[in-house]
Amino acid sequence: MPARLMVESDVQHLRVLIANERRDRLELLAKVVIGLGHDVIAREIYVKEVGAATAREHPDVALVGLGSSSEHALELISEIVREASCPVIAILHADDPAYVHEAAKRGVFAYIIDGTPDELQSAIDITLQRFTEYQSLQGAFGRRALIEQAKGILMARHSINANQAFEELRDHSQHNGRKLSDVATAIVDSHLLLLPPTPEPHPPTPRP
Repeated sequence: MPARLMVESDVQHLRVLIANERRDRLELLAKVVIGLGHDVIAREIYVKEVGAATAREHPDVALVGLGSSSEHALELISEIVREASCPVIAILHADDPAYVHEAAKRGVFAYIIDGTPDELQSAIDITLQRFTEYQSLQGAFGRRALIEQAKGILMARHSINANQAFEELRDHSQHNGRKLSDVATAIVDSHLLLLPPTPEPHPPTPRP
């Protein structure tokens, strides 16, 4: 883990899930995490159990170590990513570009090569900060798409252009003290509710 990874911030008290096929490495990492002042809320070895533990415990961060089998570790990552709303970090003992590439495809957010506890803490801090920024960016994209959808509905319903539709959204938002994205959500939701039901297909008329 690069010693140059450093951040200046107060250490947060985190709920950490640790997964590793090898029990000895799992317990070693757990001691380091506890020594940093965090709670290890789950220690998982088996792929079939790690997803349920993630959904149940809601960790702040998940650390997945590379045990005896890279495929086992990748399956652990896949199961955690499927259930987690937190960053998943791969822990390696040596540089392994092929494994990192596959882990990234499975949804891992960052990777760390073994180092000192302080380096681990710094890497976790940086990862959490970047994950928060990523979530904010995703939220901004989602809000933008929603506003565009609401504009399209207003344009079709009132035969107006995009600028006029946005002005209507903005004016309603300001006059009612509501966020622009909330107004857009209400328009999209009401539009979906008012759509005519899809007619059921009639069976073909048999030929005489």
